[in-house]
Amino acid sequence: QVQLVESGGGLVQPGGSLRLSCAASGFTFSSYWMYWVRQAPGKGLEWVSQIDTGGTRTNYADSVKGRFTISRDDTKSTVYLQMNTLKSDDTAVYYCNARGLYNYWGQGTQVTVSS
Repeated sequence: QVQLVESGGGLVQPGGSLRLSCAASGFTFSSYWMYWVRQAPGKGLEWVSQIDTGGTRTNYADSVKGRFTISRDDTKSTVYLQMNTLKSDDTAVYYCNARGLYNYWGQGTQVTVSS
């Protein structure tokens, strides 16, 4: 059974940091590009970041570039999103997405940036 389980979300003050994790199972994680996508209240899905199968190529949305870092550990079948200098505009549900032969999604984790 395929699963993507996000964790690490929560409430943080502006300027703070969080590290999201997404643990994968049920498919060949190392063969999939991994993405983080978010959805702010009342808005559509927004691509945040991606990492290739080798972990050597990463890309970021302009809105998070320089503040967020994506990484992966294929030995743990886990992808991470380190989020620093968080802003209120980063408030959203963050989803983990695996794309390859198939397309898999996690259930999301809530990130709220507020004082």
